This record gives sequence, structure tokens and C-alpha cells, in this order.
Amino acid sequence: QVQLVESGGGSVQSGGSLRLSCAASGYTYSRYCMGWFRQAPGKAREGVAAIRSDGRTSYADSVKGRFTISEDNAKNTVLLQMNSLKPEDTAMYYCAADPYGCNHSNTPYYNWLGQGTQVIVSS
Repeated sequence: QVQLVESGGGSVQSGGSLRLSCAASGYTYSRYCMGWFRQAPGKAREGVAAIRSDGRTSYADSVKGRFTISEDNAKNTVLLQMNSLKPEDTAMYYCAADPYGCNHSNTPYYNWLGQGTQVIVSS
């Protein structure tokens, strides 16, 4: 059973930074796509970033240059470093994993999802 556990959310002022972590367990596929999507109240899910097992990354235009996705294979963890945060980045952020579909836009539809971590950015 694949489990994804997020941490690192919180409240920050506009222009600040946060780092989200996603600890994965039970994933036995040789290839993987892992990523993050977010959902703000009353809005649709939005794919934010994804990383493939070969290290290739994909980002939404709205976060390019501000967010960085990376992985720590030794810890089975995927990180999302978020800099220059804006109030419009406020949302629940979810970690997601799947063997296929390695593009940020697919992350809301991945097979395995975490419980989410809240990010609030105040102006």
C-alpha cells in the first residue's frame, strides 16, 4: 500500500518561503512520477510540479522560477521549495504519485494522493 505523508505547510507573509516534504512508503514500481498539486477554496485542483524517476521536472507557468521540486532518494522524500510566495499561492497542497503521466498537469489525477498540507500566504 502506497502512503504519502506531507509536512511543512504553514502561514507566511507575501515574499516569504516554505518547504514542503512528502515522505513516500510502500511504492514498489521501478519508475515513478511524483508531484504536487494544490486546491484553493472554491477552485479546481491545479497541478504545480512533478518530477520523474530520471530527474526530469515539470512546472506550472504560475510557479516557474519560484518553486523547485527535488527528491531525496535516500529518504524516499520529495521536496517542494517555494520562494517568493504570493497570496494567490494560498491553498491546500497535496503530494501525489503514479508510475506514469509525468507532467505537472497530471498530478491531480495520480493514483496515490496524500492528505494535504495547508499553505497560507498573507499580503
